[in-house]
Amino acid sequence: MPNDAQPAPDDNLPGAPAAGARPAQDNAPPPSPMDDPALLEQGVFFNRDLSWLEFNRRVIAQAIDDRTPLLERVKFLAIFASNLDEFFMKRVGLLKRRLASGKQPRQGDVALPRLFEEIRRTVIEHQRLKTECWFNDLLPALRDAGIHILAFEDLSDADRDAVRDWYHANVFPILTPLAVDPGHRFPFISNLSENLGVLLESPGASADDRQTRFARVKIPDVLPQFVDVDRLDGPDGATADTIRLVPLDAIIAANLSGLFPGLTVRETLPFRVTRNAALEIEDDEVDDLLEQVEAELRLRRFASALRLQVNPDPPRELLRFITEELDLTDADVYHRPGPLAFVDLFQIASVNRPDLKFPPYTPAVPPSLRSEEDIFSVIRRRDVLVHHPYESFEHSVERFIEEAAQDPGVLAIKQTIYRTTRDSPFIDSLIAAAENGKQVACLVELRARFDEERNVTFARQLEKAGVHVAYGVVGLKTHSKCSLVVRRERAEDAPGHVIRSYCHLGTGNYHPATAQLYTDLGLLTCDPALTADVIALFNALTGHAAEHTYNELLVAPTHMRARFNQLIDREIDHAANRRPARILAKMNSLEDRKICQRLLEASQAGVQVTLIVRGFCSLRPGVPGVSDNIEVISVVGRLLEHSRIFGFANGHHDPAEADYYIGSADWMYRNLDTRVEAITPVKDPAARASLWEILDVTLRDRRNAWRMRPDGGYDRLHPPPDAAPDAPETIGTFRTLMARAATPTPDD
Repeated sequence: MPNDAQPAPDDNLPGAPAAGARPAQDNAPPPSPMDDPALLEQGVFFNRDLSWLEFNRRVIAQAIDDRTPLLERVKFLAIFASNLDEFFMKRVGLLKRRLASGKQPRQGDVALPRLFEEIRRTVIEHQRLKTECWFNDLLPALRDAGIHILAFEDLSDADRDAVRDWYHANVFPILTPLAVDPGHRFPFISNLSENLGVLLESPGASADDRQTRFARVKIPDVLPQFVDVDRLDGPDGATADTIRLVPLDAIIAANLSGLFPGLTVRETLPFRVTRNAALEIEDDEVDDLLEQVEAELRLRRFASALRLQVNPDPPRELLRFITEELDLTDADVYHRPGPLAFVDLFQIASVNRPDLKFPPYTPAVPPSLRSEEDIFSVIRRRDVLVHHPYESFEHSVERFIEEAAQDPGVLAIKQTIYRTTRDSPFIDSLIAAAENGKQVACLVELRARFDEERNVTFARQLEKAGVHVAYGVVGLKTHSKCSLVVRRERAEDAPGHVIRSYCHLGTGNYHPATAQLYTDLGLLTCDPALTADVIALFNALTGHAAEHTYNELLVAPTHMRARFNQLIDREIDHAANRRPARILAKMNSLEDRKICQRLLEASQAGVQVTLIVRGFCSLRPGVPGVSDNIEVISVVGRLLEHSRIFGFANGHHDPAEADYYIGSADWMYRNLDTRVEAITPVKDPAARASLWEILDVTLRDRRNAWRMRPDGGYDRLHPPPDAAPDAPETIGTFRTLMARAATPTPDD
């Protein structure tokens, strides 16, 4: 067991240190057998980047699956493309930096040159799946449904004239052609922008007199990327059952001559550039975290190019010129037919055709929160576990902070913000609380990837309103999802008043939009042991402290890893004594090498290890003699599985009686060692039973589930022939849990 962190004491955990003491070095376990390089070479661990690409393959499978409603299939294709954009910006960008710095991969991992080859090979294969799905499946199906994606040349003369008139009135004034010649440098191409490279020819009496010039035209991202031919002047110009859409870049390309009067457009090349977003400034390079993030945003804008996307058979001269100017190689160029940016398909997916989408779902108000009494009275009676979006985020978490802001008995509110919406109700509630004279503190994580600019704005907005804003711990991202409310209220068993604390601990962000799309869990409690730990956590985040002791929470980076090691050790001990021993964990990603080694040890000791990992998983199951007792399941479908649940049988036969924990951390190195994370035990028996129900439904899913093979690939699971029509095996996790949340219980 690593001795780099000190967990809280627990008499039920073998070898738990006394409070304030560190385990003696002599008692440290022997080196793990999984440290053997020979086992690493056998492929016990799977490369995280290649595993992530396998996850994205499962996403595109949703677009290929004709059981999925048509516009949802289009959306999954856009999600697939958006995921791949982020993969290049973050992971490929980071790998390029490592290659340039000469940094070697971890022992047993793929060498970087070979890894780049594997990434390119896999991405090209996925591009083939994507384009085949688009051209062979989705385009014909859209056409049959009355949604037509047309080329400009496919329009009638009258329609082309109407579109040209619209173009000259609405698009032409926005365009800014940028020439490249001795007086004009090659223009900066912004990240993920869609562009037309244009090769122009000047007039001349003979071919020898004619000169060629290059120009770049950016496709405006302030306009819809698909133009509705029948709604050029507004929403009333077309019948409801037919929609005709023309790509904006095709309209611009067909009307380029007006941008270059007196010149001949010889060739055009649509292209799209992806830039590196894996830029980080070391903490000791600046004195102020806010300044650091703003500097990083400026650097990211001008980061190096990583990928050039073009259509097949591009003009060679244009392609060579653009590639050289962007300092890219042939291996960085990806050719494929179809839309220049498949992320633009989000616009098509949003077409108002409910018959082509999943049936709408309205989150249920949790039964315990349906009364008119204040939320604090409800929480005092018993802990409230909420499961979003099956249960309403608005009527639970948002309500908790909103009521606290207005309640005259509330003295203080503290909250962490990692990601939220521009019009976040939490920002409004915190400002209102400060204006109402309450003590309000907010930890805003400025370094949340791609939300940095928004979070800087929130931080300044909160500071102006009198909220105490902290930016976290230098060198660590604050990823924990927790809120604390301190309230003065009448004592229940004595005269006078008491000060009582309430808290919310969750697995997802305080983000109302993603709370409708991501599955997440939250615990509302006034358990004094838990709230005391949350108070200590906020003090650590906003103040100075050498070390905090936590009695209930698992807090990274100081305690979480060691506590998980103890929990795994306990299951190994149960297995050795022939008691029920099982680890059942659900998370987004699994990558941490040390945790993986401990799971392998547990497997070899006879512990049944079941892992529900939506995204990438670096641990290979089913390796003979090594991971025989490990099973890895992935569920991908309508909602993004985001909740983290960790269950340990602790000798119990009944899974509902196991020890359960929920929180913000995956089993990844960054979550355990370089972020501030919080995971809470769930002690209420009814809440534990609910967690087991969620896991049981997920494990029975044969509609959205995949099982990982030892080679790192995944097999799609199928319902057995005798499965009931409404069973989880048949309808899957999402429909099952939606139906159960909407069904009144006897206690309602």
